[in-house]
Amino acid sequence: MAAFLLGAVLLIVQPQIVPSRPAIISNAETSSQSVQRELLKKTSQKNDFKENIHSNGSCQQLPQTIIIGVRKGGTRALLEMLSLHPDIAAAESEVHFFDWEDHYRNGLQWYINQMPFSYPHQITVEKTPAYFTSPKVPERVYNMNQSMRLLLILRDPSERVLSDYTQVFYNHMQKHKPYPSIEQFLIKNGELNVDYKAINRSLYYIHMQNWLKYFPLDHIHIVDGDKLIKDPFPEIEKVERFLKLSPQINASNFYFNKTKGFYCLRDSGRERCLHESKGRAHPQVDPRLLEKLQEYFHEPNKKFFELVGRTFDWH
Repeated sequence: MAAFLLGAVLLIVQPQIVPSRPAIISNAETSSQSVQRELLKKTSQKNDFKENIHSNGSCQQLPQTIIIGVRKGGTRALLEMLSLHPDIAAAESEVHFFDWEDHYRNGLQWYINQMPFSYPHQITVEKTPAYFTSPKVPERVYNMNQSMRLLLILRDPSERVLSDYTQVFYNHMQKHKPYPSIEQFLIKNGELNVDYKAINRSLYYIHMQNWLKYFPLDHIHIVDGDKLIKDPFPEIEKVERFLKLSPQINASNFYFNKTKGFYCLRDSGRERCLHESKGRAHPQVDPRLLEKLQEYFHEPNKKFFELVGRTFDWH
């Protein structure tokens, strides 16, 4: 009986084992999130999934680099330009593994199956612009690979809002569906509608804070999307250095297409431009409304600059 009582006491006072996490993350989370994290950690072990191997020695593997956003920031252009490098293997379509629940539940084997075949010396890259603004994604990426190198491309927040609207507008037009004017989204009760999703996506400092809870700033390279449009080569050079790639992309790989109004790519004598859906003209906006939008972003931009220790030439 004494032995039984002693065992019960020891069981009660035994300290609970808590999974290790970044020290700056709050311990408060739901049990379902804990289960998802532990499952992901378990399936992250190489023995728990297979890398599909091709007869030529290439295989599908987890990405070592992810372009996490931002939506309408120039992610497709960045991926296409980066693909000029022979040591890059890029997934063609947006995977949405970490932000879409039905995809995430499929596990890492499904994620690997979405990747391109690559050789051991190559870096596998995928891009999903929605990752940057999705609250769940940073922790999920961290649990898969704490050493992940992340690429984030940003542009003037006001311009990004207009581009965001333009994409949705044209998507509706192609389906012959009516769509409200941008003023109907930007104005509510005579004031700027700060609840408009496109505006929230441009509050970069809020989303960046979430990523910095899990990844140090030196693991996140910020590409200046506005400069990438005007003069792409210097920005791509910086990306090469960040990914520790040998300098293979040259200024001669880019040429300005006067018809399209933006830079196109030249690779081994073959020329290609981004899809016609890129570079569309933004809707005409009342200058006073545009000024109000730019004023709204002044403080959020300042907070972002302080957060990353860098400024950008935004209104």
